[in-house]
Amino acid sequence: MAKSAAKKKTTKQQDLFDLPPRRKGAGKAAKSAARSSSRSDDSGYTAKHIEVLEGLEPVRRRPGMYIGGTDEKAMHHLFAEVIDNAMDEALAGHATFIEVDLEADGFVSVNDNGRGIPVDPHPKFKNKSALEVIMCTLHAGGKFDSKVYETSGGLHGVGVSVANALSERMDVEVARDQTLYKMTFERGKPKTKLIKAGKAPNRRGTRVTFKPDPQIFGPNAEFDPARLFKMARSKAYLFGGVEVRWHCAKELLPKDGSVPEKATFHFEHGLKDYLASNLEGATLVHPDIFTGSAGKTGAHGACEWAVAWTADSDGFLSSYCNTIPTPDGGTHESGLRSALLRGLKDHAERVGMDKRVAPVTSEDVMTGAGCMLSVFIREPEFQGQTKDRLATAAAQKIVENAIKDPFDHWLSGNPTAANKLLEFVIERAEERIRRRQEKEISRKSAVRKLRLPGKLADCTSSAAEGSELFIVEGDSAGGSAKQARDRRTQAVLPLRGKILNVASAGKDKLAQNAQLADLVQAIGSGTGAHYREGDLRYDKIIIMTDADVDGAHIASLLITFFYRQTPKLIEHGKLYLAVPPLFRLSHGGKIVYARDDKHKDALMKKEFHANAKVEVSRFKGLGEMMAAQLKETTMDPKKRTLLRVVLADKEKTPTAKAVERLMGTKAEARFDFIQENAEFASEELLDV
Repeated sequence: MAKSAAKKKTTKQQDLFDLPPRRKGAGKAAKSAARSSSRSDDSGYTAKHIEVLEGLEPVRRRPGMYIGGTDEKAMHHLFAEVIDNAMDEALAGHATFIEVDLEADGFVSVNDNGRGIPVDPHPKFKNKSALEVIMCTLHAGGKFDSKVYETSGGLHGVGVSVANALSERMDVEVARDQTLYKMTFERGKPKTKLIKAGKAPNRRGTRVTFKPDPQIFGPNAEFDPARLFKMARSKAYLFGGVEVRWHCAKELLPKDGSVPEKATFHFEHGLKDYLASNLEGATLVHPDIFTGSAGKTGAHGACEWAVAWTADSDGFLSSYCNTIPTPDGGTHESGLRSALLRGLKDHAERVGMDKRVAPVTSEDVMTGAGCMLSVFIREPEFQGQTKDRLATAAAQKIVENAIKDPFDHWLSGNPTAANKLLEFVIERAEERIRRRQEKEISRKSAVRKLRLPGKLADCTSSAAEGSELFIVEGDSAGGSAKQARDRRTQAVLPLRGKILNVASAGKDKLAQNAQLADLVQAIGSGTGAHYREGDLRYDKIIIMTDADVDGAHIASLLITFFYRQTPKLIEHGKLYLAVPPLFRLSHGGKIVYARDDKHKDALMKKEFHANAKVEVSRFKGLGEMMAAQLKETTMDPKKRTLLRVVLADKEKTPTAKAVERLMGTKAEARFDFIQENAEFASEELLDV
C-alpha cells in the first residue's frame, strides 16, 4: 500500500510539472541524447553570431532604453535633451539667453550664446573634432568633469548624441573665436565634415537644428507647439539669470491662441512667479506665498522653493533637479515634506497646540499645497536616463536644512495667518482619520447587508491596499470564484446576468436598480459628485466574465457604468478586466489553456507535436471551470493576466462620444457603427 501511494504521488508530481513518467534506463538515454544534442547545437552557435553594435546604432535599435519609448512623450524628450545642454551653459554662467525656433517644416532649433561646443581635434580621436565625438559617441561630453560644469542636467554624456541618433537630420552651428563652424548629421551619422563657414565677429555659442526621425517615431512625428512652449518657458522660471526667446511658425500655431508666435521670458522672481501663475484665481489659506532660496544657483547644494496652500484644490508638487523635471519625485521632495511637517509641528508647540497636531502627517501638510521645488546639486543620481526620479540621498538633507529655518521665520512673522494654516492642516488630518474610521465601519456594514446566497463574499483584510473585488456573472461562476480566491485579499460579488445599461437608462431606473446599489455599496467610494477615492474599499476592481460574446457584453455594460458613475476610478487605474481561458488543450498529461481561437492555434503549434492527438475542450463559462482551474488561469496574481481599463486619448478618440454612440439611446448610431466596421468582423465572430 505504501509503495502504491508513493508511486501515485510521484506520478502526480510529474504531471504537475508537465513531465512524462520516468522509465527504467531513461536517465542514461536522456544524458546520452543531451550530450549528442549539445554537440550538434554547439556547431550552430559560433563567434559570427555575436553582434557588436558600434557608434549610435544601439540607440536606433533600442530607443526605449534611452528615452523611454517611441511615443509622443519620448519624442519630445529629444528637445529636452538639447535645451538642457543650453541651460547648462546658462547655469555655468556662460550664456545669458536661449532661443527656441519651431519652423514650418517641422525642424526645431535651440540656440544659446554660451562658449560653443569645442571644435578642435579630440586627443583620443585625432582625426575627429570634439564636436563630432560629442554628437556621435555615447558617454562623451564635458559633464563628467566638475571643473567644467559645477552642476548640470547632463550626466551620462548620452543626451545630445541620442537626440542626434533619433533625428532624421541635425545641423550644428558653433561660433567660437569669431569663427563660424558647421556640421550636418543624418540619423546619427556625419553627412558632412566640420567646415569653417566664415567669420562671426558678433556671435558666440551653439545652434542645434533637428527633426525627429519618422522611421523611429512614425510618419506623424511632429512636435507639439504647446508642449515645446511650456517646456521652454519653464526654463526661464527655473533660472532667473537666463532669458528665453520663443518663436513659432504661423502655420503651426494652435487655433485656440494658447501659443504665441513670439515671446520673451525672463522671470526675476523665478519659482514664485511660476507658482503665482499656476494658482491664479485660487483661494489661499495663508495670504502669502512661502518662497526663498539657499545657496548660489549653479553651485553645489543650492535650493529654491515656493509653497502656498489653497482651500479649493487638491494641490500639486512640481520638482526639478538642475532644471530637469522630476515628475516621479525623489529624495528632494522628501526633504521638502519633512521640513514643512517639522516647521508646523514646532509652531504648534509654540502656540500650545502640540496635542492637536500630534496625528498630523506629511500627507496632511501636502493636501491642498501647491509647491514648486528646484535644487542644484553636483553629480546627482537619477533612476534611468529620462531622469524622472531623483535618487541622491544627500538631496533630502540639503532641502530639509535649507527650508526648515526660513519656514519657522515665515510662520512667526504672521502668527494669525500661521494659526489659520495650522487649523487647516489639522482639519485635513481629522478628516483623514474620520474617513478611515468610516471606511472600516462601511466595510463591516456592507458585509452584513450583502452576506446572502450569491452576494458579496468579502476578504478578511481590512485594508484597501492589496485587496481585490472580482465582479462575476451568475451564481455558478460566483461559487467557483469563491472557492478559487485567496480569502485574505480577494472578494467576490456575483451578479445576476446583464446589468442595467446606464448610458440609456434614466436616473429613476438607476436609483431603483438593486444590483447596481449592491455594487456601489460593496465598492464603498460613492458615485458621481459624491465619489471619494479614500473610501474605496479595494485596490483593484476586476471584471471577470465568460470568454464569449455574452461575457464581453456584460463587461461592456460594467465598464460603461464605472465610466459614467465613477470616472476617477478608471483615471486612477483601479479598474481591470480578467482574461479567462476559452479552451483547454491536453495531451499525454500536458495541459495548457488558450484565451481564444488564435491563441489556441499558436499553442497547438508551439506546445504539441504536429501529429499529436490533442484533446480540445471549450469552456462554456466560468461556472463550468473547476475552482483549481479558475485559480490557476484567472485569479492567481502570479499566473493570471489582467487588462487595465484606461481612457482613450481625448483628442484622438473622445471617450464620451464613443460611449454615447455605442451604448446610448440612439439605435441608428450603433447601426452606422456596425456598417462602418462590418468589414473587420471575422467569420468566427459571426458564427458564435
